[in-house]
Amino acid sequence: MIVVAGEALIDLVPQGTGALATLKPALGGGPYNTAVALGRLGSPTAFCSRTSYDAFGEALLAGLRAADVDVLDVQRGPEPTTLAVATIDAHGSAAYSFYVDGTADRLFEVPAALPAETEAVSFGTCSLVLEPGASAYEELMRTASAQGVFTALDPNIRAGLIPDADAYRARFTSWLPSVSLLKLSEEDALWLGGNPREWLAAGPSAVVITQGGDGLTAFTRDGSVYAVPGQKVDVVDTIGAGDTVNAALLHGLSVRGALSAEGLAGLGRDGWPQLLRFAARAAAVTCSRAGAEPPYASELADR
Repeated sequence: MIVVAGEALIDLVPQGTGALATLKPALGGGPYNTAVALGRLGSPTAFCSRTSYDAFGEALLAGLRAADVDVLDVQRGPEPTTLAVATIDAHGSAAYSFYVDGTADRLFEVPAALPAETEAVSFGTCSLVLEPGASAYEELMRTASAQGVFTALDPNIRAGLIPDADAYRARFTSWLPSVSLLKLSEEDALWLGGNPREWLAAGPSAVVITQGGDGLTAFTRDGSVYAVPGQKVDVVDTIGAGDTVNAALLHGLSVRGALSAEGLAGLGRDGWPQLLRFAARAAAVTCSRAGAEPPYASELADR
């Protein structure tokens, strides 16, 4: 089982232009989208988070169940669901503003244990920024890594939520010894100010950088670099594309039995390009439709 740890929220997506365009609610949050994408791809998946008892919280859980994601250990609370207001530019790229004060997902507490069958845990986005939940997720990451569980991290920077950029960058660096696979966007890498070689030296066995329509590049501990181009597609928007890449990488590693440092090292010049192309295809499907709607396994089987 792959466990995805992090926030679930509601994206309010504009249906037109201008500040007063109609907003359509959609299920979202980077970790949430990753969990749904993993479920749709067929990986046994569990979600580790805290959601509200409100109507949005119920809808979020229903969406996970529809993707066959295990929600038995999701914590619940009476606080409202976090809201993210999206703005879509002319190229389909999304920017966000957040309503997070006093919301349920911020109050996540470290679970007593992960499911016994856990082979990997994925972390990222707002959940590692907003306290007190951020410290709880951080503790879970360090504990899972110390127990030999494969850990994946996508920082998915939301600069507007980070009050002290230098403090966050230092905290990010402190996570790296507990990270097996680091995935981040080109924009995230620029904001963080580091480079793949520095990050690899600090802990991860591999770093994957997404470059939008230009594709993906993987850097590995042995000094190898593997790059694949993006898949051509008519972009509706990019909401959930990076989260789909997360899921596709984890799913691909799982089916190859490669969710370990040794497994990553063994992919080599054949396995890494295959894995990256699969992730690029999956992300292209997500970009071809509105909102975070990752593909099902059947949509990728013949491509």
